[in-house]
Amino acid sequence: MKMTTTIFQVDAFTTEPFRGNPAGVCILDNEADERWMQDVATEMALSETAFLQKKDDGYSLRWFTPAAEVDLCGHGTLASAHILFEQNQLAPDAVARFHTRSGLLTVVKKAGWLEMDFPAEPDQPAPGAAKFSEALGNITIKYLGRNRMDFIVEIESEKLLRELSPDMAKVKEITTRGLIVTSVAESDEFDFASRFFAPILDIPEDPVTGSAHCCLAPYWEKRLGKSSFNARQVSKRGGVLKVRSAGDRVIIAGQAITIMRNELLV
Repeated sequence: MKMTTTIFQVDAFTTEPFRGNPAGVCILDNEADERWMQDVATEMALSETAFLQKKDDGYSLRWFTPAAEVDLCGHGTLASAHILFEQNQLAPDAVARFHTRSGLLTVVKKAGWLEMDFPAEPDQPAPGAAKFSEALGNITIKYLGRNRMDFIVEIESEKLLRELSPDMAKVKEITTRGLIVTSVAESDEFDFASRFFAPILDIPEDPVTGSAHCCLAPYWEKRLGKSSFNARQVSKRGGVLKVRSAGDRVIIAGQAITIMRNELLV
């Protein structure tokens, strides 16, 4: 007898369909084989597919790109919490608790937004700016840093940020998980803008990257002298985040919309 598994597709960090960052969300009845989860993520062909399983004190949560499992994923976590609340598996005033490779992550609903409590991932200055300049089209780099997952580059303006067309082969050669590129925002509505490239994970450009803001929040806190930010990721799909730096934690708020429900037959 064939068993079916439901997989939801959620657009995260947006309230509009076909904007933000799409993620798959699969709620498992039992533990699943790691290879099977990777195959499902590859089949889904989204930047992340999240796999949830109920535990006594919350849910286990794992994230897979089409190529590999990752340690931390913002939009996959946001999408997972969104589905649990939407499907009434959590009460509206409950705290979603996720046990992950990056420790315990929690999500709460506040005023129509989902607030995620993530670890801060501050950067340290890094050498090699010339290579990154070349990979990004020989632009001027104001700063180059690195944390345990990604490199971060600050450039002169949001206009340049939007116009970037990186050489993905070169980006793949010099990055770890990915490359955050950021600038001060051009609009008074936002504090900073960013883009995120992760070709090593088969994600040339990620539409909206919650986990990158674990680095961006402490980065811009030092430069702007404030701890709360309105942020915009200026990929083609685009997305909006509210971010707050809180010591060794970063609070990342976003919205989401479910656009699809699939039944996996194998």
